[in-house]
Amino acid sequence: MPNQQLIDALRDADAVKFGEFELSHGGTSNYYVDKYVFETNPRCLELVAEAFAERVGESKLAGVALGAVPLVAVTSVETGQPYVIARKQAKEYGTGNRIEGELTEGEAVVVLEDIATTGQSAVDAVEALREAGAVVDRVLVVVDRQEGAAEHLADHDIELESLLTADDLLEDAEGVDG
Repeated sequence: MPNQQLIDALRDADAVKFGEFELSHGGTSNYYVDKYVFETNPRCLELVAEAFAERVGESKLAGVALGAVPLVAVTSVETGQPYVIARKQAKEYGTGNRIEGELTEGEAVVVLEDIATTGQSAVDAVEALREAGAVVDRVLVVVDRQEGAAEHLADHDIELESLLTADDLLEDAEGVDG
C-alpha cells in the first residue's frame, strides 16, 4: 500500500512536474520528480523521515551526497541513529575522505537515496562504503522511477526498497499519458 500522505505531500509541494525533461543518465521523460523541492519542504522531510525510520532497523545510516544528505539527517534525528555521508568522489583537500563520519569495520549500513533511475549513484555509494569496511546490502529510496535500478542493484547483491514507485506517484496524476 503506497504512502498516500507522502504522495499528497510531494504533489502539494509541486515536486512532480510534467513536460519534457532530460534525466541525469541522459534519457528523457515526460515527468520529473524534483528532489530539491521535496528535500527543502519540512512536511515532505517529516514524512520521509518517519517512513525511513520504520524501515532502517538498527543499521547505521548512510546518505549519498549531495541529494540524500537532508534525508539521512532528518532520519538520523527521527531514529537517534548516527549516519555517514558517501561522496561521489574523494575531496581534493582536507582529509580526502570519500566517506564522511564514523564508520567501523564490519558495521551494517543502510543507504538512503532520493530517487532511483538506473541506480548507479547508489551502487557507487555502496561500493565506496564496502571499500571502507561497511556491510551494505540494502538501499532505501523515496521514489523508484522503475527504470532498472532494482535490477542493477540486485546485480551487486543490493536490495532496493522504495517508499514510492513512479506508478504510485503518477497514478491519477494530471499530465500523464495513460
